[in-house]
Amino acid sequence: MKRLAIIGAGGHGKVIADIAVLNGYEEIVFLDDNENITECGSYPVIGRCKEAKELTADIIIGIGNAKIRKQIHTSLGEKNIVTLIHPDAVIAKGTVIGAGSVVMAGTVINPGVRIGKGCIINTCSSIDHDCNVGDFVHIAVGSHLCGMVAIGEETWIGAGATVNNNVSVCCDCVIGAGAVVVKDIRKPDTYIGVPAKGVKMKHKNTNRGGGKTLMY
Repeated sequence: MKRLAIIGAGGHGKVIADIAVLNGYEEIVFLDDNENITECGSYPVIGRCKEAKELTADIIIGIGNAKIRKQIHTSLGEKNIVTLIHPDAVIAKGTVIGAGSVVMAGTVINPGVRIGKGCIINTCSSIDHDCNVGDFVHIAVGSHLCGMVAIGEETWIGAGATVNNNVSVCCDCVIGAGAVVVKDIRKPDTYIGVPAKGVKMKHKNTNRGGGKTLMY
C-alpha cells in the first residue's frame, strides 16, 4: 500500500492530497504542529512535524512559506521525500524536478527546464524553455516565466505575474500579483507593478502620540 505523509495541514496540503490520490496513494495522513487540528479534508492529522522521520511513508511538505519549507526539508534529509506531479500537467521530456517539489494541474513546462527541490509550481502556471528555477521557489497560480529565465532560491512569483524572457531574479524576492518583470532583479525586495519596481517601506511620524504610519 502506497502511504504518504503530508507535513502541514492547511489549504496547500489539501491540494497536495488530491494530487497524491491521482498518483496512486492509498493512505494519506497529515502532520502538523497545531494541536487543535485533527484532520485536513477527510484525512487524519496523526502527529507533529518532527515525527515524520519515524514514519514508514513517503513524505512531502505542504507548507507555503519557503523558509519553513526549507528548514523542514533540510532537517529531514531527502531519503523519503517525494515529488508529486498532477496528471493534467504538461511537462517536456528531460525536465529536471528536484525532490519535494509539487507541480499542479494545468501547468505547462517546456523543454530544457530545471526546477530545484522543494518548489511549488502552482495551478495553470507556465515555465518556458531553458528556465532555471532555484530551490524552494513558489511559482503561483497563473504566473508565467518566459524563455531562459532564472529565478533565485526562495523567491515567490505572485499570481498572474510574468517574468520576461532572458531575465534573472535574485533569491528571496517577492514578485507581486500581476507584476511584469522586464529587467534583471539583483536585490532582494518586493516588486510590484508594470513594469515591476521595488517597494521600500518608510515610516512617517504622525505627531499623534508618537505613532507611525507606514507609507509606500
